Amino acid sequence: MKQFLLTSASFVAITVGATLLLRSVSGASAARQSPSGGTAGRRAVVRPPEAASGIAPAQRGMSDEEVRTVTRNFLLYFVIPLWLASGVADWLCHRTTDIQHTTGAKETMIHLLMLVEMGVPTLAGLFLEINSPVLALMVASFLLHEATALWDVSYAVTAREVTPIEQHVHSFLEMLPLMAVSFIAVMHWPKALALVGLREDEDRGFRLKRDPLPTGYIATLIGLIGLLEVLPYLEEMYRDWRAHPGRLMPPKAEQRQEAIEAAG
Repeated sequence: MKQFLLTSASFVAITVGATLLLRSVSGASAARQSPSGGTAGRRAVVRPPEAASGIAPAQRGMSDEEVRTVTRNFLLYFVIPLWLASGVADWLCHRTTDIQHTTGAKETMIHLLMLVEMGVPTLAGLFLEINSPVLALMVASFLLHEATALWDVSYAVTAREVTPIEQHVHSFLEMLPLMAVSFIAVMHWPKALALVGLREDEDRGFRLKRDPLPTGYIATLIGLIGLLEVLPYLEEMYRDWRAHPGRLMPPKAEQRQEAIEAAG
């Protein structure tokens, strides 16, 4: 069942992302071929050097702005939905391995911590102008998330089975944030160079975007994060509390932890 749900969620994310990417590329190609809305009745213009040399427009590739648009759409409509789907799949893995009776509230609290660690750079990317301080915040959040993920798995394997499927899901949850930060850095390369000291960045403050993302997209994404990420893990915490009220770890997990600490 969990394999079917994971596959279905990934398929939906990939399909939606691929569709939007194709529409973006098609729109960009149409804009290049007809920048003024059509070719009929236009006067002859001087051909650029590429045209004079016999290179077809399709062979010249996309402009920098078109590449930037496609990259942004890939991030917004493919990488982020896939990250959300991976979060749901991870929650299903926890539920299947009976987290409330194995690792308990301690692991769920670590999951919520990782969600906050990724929520901060996500909100920054949605609302703030990208500059070197914002990139630094994203990189720091990613590194902190990686350290917390290592802590999470190190504790989880002491009390419950971390299945191969869950390990595979973890690979998505760890690498998709890296992909997102990398794409943002490439889209704002001068700011990335400023971050490592290779050039100056006069804009070093935190401020709202000059060209904000569509309100509908932001509202939908925040709603999906609440529905697919926050609520499931709050439900997981509720199950932990119900199983062992007032305990951070189930008794068996505490015993294993004490044995590990004594052996270490």
